[in-house]
Amino acid sequence: MKLSEPGRIGDLEIRNRIVMAPMISNLANPDGNTNDNHIAYLEERAAGGAGLIITEYTYVNNLNSRGSRNEAGAYNPDFTPKYRRLTDRIHSHGARTFMQLVHAGGKAFLDTNREGPMAPTATDYVGYTPREMTLEDIENVKEDFIRGARFAAHSQFDGIELHGAHGYLLQEFISPTLNRRSDRYGGSLENRLRFPQEIIDSIKGELNIPVGIRLSLYEDDPDGYTPEYGLQVAETLKGIDYAHFSAGRFAPPGSSSAFYGIKAHISARLPRKPKVTSIVVGSVTLLPDAEKVLEKSDFVAVGRAFLADPYFADKILKTPDLVRPCIRCNQACRDLGYGEVRCTVNPDVGYELRNNTLASDRKEVKIVGAGIKGLEAALTAAKAGMYVTIYDMRDEIGGQILDYADQRKKEEFRTLVQYYGNTLKKLGVRFELGKKYTEDDALYCLPDVTYPQLEGSETIRIDSNIYQYHDLALKLAGKHKVIMSKRSLTSLDRVRAHSYIEMARNAGVEFVEKMDGTPSVDIMQRLQYDIRSAMVSGREALRKYLENDSKAHL
Repeated sequence: MKLSEPGRIGDLEIRNRIVMAPMISNLANPDGNTNDNHIAYLEERAAGGAGLIITEYTYVNNLNSRGSRNEAGAYNPDFTPKYRRLTDRIHSHGARTFMQLVHAGGKAFLDTNREGPMAPTATDYVGYTPREMTLEDIENVKEDFIRGARFAAHSQFDGIELHGAHGYLLQEFISPTLNRRSDRYGGSLENRLRFPQEIIDSIKGELNIPVGIRLSLYEDDPDGYTPEYGLQVAETLKGIDYAHFSAGRFAPPGSSSAFYGIKAHISARLPRKPKVTSIVVGSVTLLPDAEKVLEKSDFVAVGRAFLADPYFADKILKTPDLVRPCIRCNQACRDLGYGEVRCTVNPDVGYELRNNTLASDRKEVKIVGAGIKGLEAALTAAKAGMYVTIYDMRDEIGGQILDYADQRKKEEFRTLVQYYGNTLKKLGVRFELGKKYTEDDALYCLPDVTYPQLEGSETIRIDSNIYQYHDLALKLAGKHKVIMSKRSLTSLDRVRAHSYIEMARNAGVEFVEKMDGTPSVDIMQRLQYDIRSAMVSGREALRKYLENDSKAHL
């Protein structure tokens, strides 16, 4: 089986085996309706060759089912015309699209729901306890899912995916840890599956539309269930057209493993190829990862890599060396408490409607600096048709990435450097490396910010959330006593922080709640200079350079 081969879900043909996984975007309207930005974001991934696009989780009632701000909603039939615009744009590029329906259950977002969260069992949900659902609640939510399915069908979606993973309501019933009911909805496996099964049966009994379910293959929590149980759930449910395997409940890493974890990490734990049509997600960023997943699954779901490169599907099938890679940093894409979807290596995510066309008569540009800022400026200029030469004193491109001490981080981030090298060479950019350029007729793209190095004292105290100091802590721990405050980790998402703490402790770094003594560094910044900042700066530096050049020739 090849990624390029068509596949089937139920009676529906999908043009290839590449699925855009559902990801929170927060691009919908506050009331849950879609809009032009949301549509453009999904449409570009359809234009980029995805066979199937599954929408982000879409809430089924306006009472207590929402999981985030500006989440897409499927509770109001008045939204149907706008959602038909969404499906129409996706279909125009030859892709299929399924709507994923969710009730957040015990994880319902406290700030945006009219009523408090509820769950199968009143138990701890990482700091708060939702109320236990009554039988009337269960019946009401079943009707919510059925109404949401009707909404999807009327909006011309090709299929429906029920969200039964990541600690949301359907998984709460499936999970032996979260479901301790003693009635017909708890106890045995059959009873724990009764609630999702009744929803599946009701939708299939009313609508002629494919219905699948996203499941956590396993839970990472200490009391979580195993991959064998997750596989058993998928093969026990009746009437589903496919099972979509993700991972996790509350504890990290879940589905979005950071660069410290292995690639295709969920597929690696799948015991065998399921007996039901299957989709598997998890840390797929390059061609070998996708091919590995397809050894055990019918389709491969790709999440963060579609943020990094909306044309991931087309490129991975035709020009895999030109894929702008997800580096699994979990920075911008996980900052969704108050923000919209973003990507550290792709500044255009969420801004698909913005016009980035450069207007200049200049035919040639020289760029000094082959770090990320200079590489992105060179790429932007080359795409605009300019003849570009890039200079750097180093013998290779990559700038500060070449200096990383964290080898796992360096290994993953260098795929971004390789992307620039491959793409710029294809566009005819000339490299002059190992040379110092001293003329005035160039665009200088040196880093906007350089953070101070740490002095080599016997004890080094780090009270800073700057990524560079996380890296230096690992380098210095072998020869010095390194103490780091826990607030230094606030710039890391919890998945990356979890892995970093374990690795840093093994290297000898000591973590403290509060720094005792004068810190060697105490820089705390909400918006620090990172890869995304360097890319944006490179584009802006080029724009200003060309603008000033145009003015000089007036």
